[in-house]
Amino acid sequence: MELLRAEADKSRHKECCGILLGTYLGAGSTIAAALPAANVHPRPQTHFEIDPQALVNAHRAARAGGPQVLGYYHSHPDGPPHPSATDRAEAAHDGTVWAIVAPGEGAEHDVSFWRDDESGFTALPYAIDDG
Repeated sequence: MELLRAEADKSRHKECCGILLGTYLGAGSTIAAALPAANVHPRPQTHFEIDPQALVNAHRAARAGGPQVLGYYHSHPDGPPHPSATDRAEAAHDGTVWAIVAPGEGAEHDVSFWRDDESGFTALPYAIDDG
């Protein structure tokens, strides 16, 4: 969570993005790490596109026994932490987890998690394990 918030803060008026890594646990997943990636979209102020090489590298590492690619994160510098119309239109509906980071109160950023499946985005509950 700290990394997601820090990436959003560092990015300021552009959308940051990256890959969520971890393990599948039946009905749930455990996100163990977030891997920042370059936003290669030509309009990064309002859109995101994860650097394709970062995706290839993450999937290769997963096939070699590393953490699985569970989903993606990006920020909404000027909007709420909910899937936007653009997010809904461009989503693959493949069951991945999306984390969306948006400005919050003070220096904090709000983070929400969503499952992108064939019926659209569904909000996901989550718990943070500090252990």
